[in-house]
Amino acid sequence: MKLHIKGMMTRRCIIALESILKTNNISFTESKLGEVTLDESITPEHKKILAGSLKEIGLELIEDRKLILVEKIKLAILKFMDKAESRPDINFSEHIEKELGYNYTYLSNIFSEVEHKTIKQFEIEHQIELVKRLYFEEELTLTEIAYRLGYSSIGHLSNQFKKTTGHNLTEYKKQGKQGLRHVPA
Repeated sequence: MKLHIKGMMTRRCIIALESILKTNNISFTESKLGEVTLDESITPEHKKILAGSLKEIGLELIEDRKLILVEKIKLAILKFMDKAESRPDINFSEHIEKELGYNYTYLSNIFSEVEHKTIKQFEIEHQIELVKRLYFEEELTLTEIAYRLGYSSIGHLSNQFKKTTGHNLTEYKKQGKQGLRHVPA
């Protein structure tokens, strides 16, 4: 039995899911981003308990086909972004089509209907979050970040960052450092 899970975007989510399954004595054969394959069917009561446990950590069981497809689109976007450095020059929409087996226009329409934003807007938002992480936590240079994420130039990266966050990277970094000093340990 395969269950689909909304909001499962990191490896930490997989670890948390597996912990919940083990705690509830639900055996599974595979867990990956967005879904888990159980060894056998579970009762509606166990499913309700599982749903409650997932909700406590910000995840959600989903059964609606559109919602499942939207989660698969999100995961395909994240997979595409993860491979920015090593991927050949492949068109983003072609990647999504190939990954999911549907026409990009169809996927785009479903995504916009459910999320109230375009696939591209979602991709940019997540790319900017990745820029923040690389810039603050890993302290990469803008040149390294632009190259790693497939930006055509530092200028393009900077413009997209400012358009999305309202700040340029330098002032954002200054604000972040000041904010970190005020956070209790």
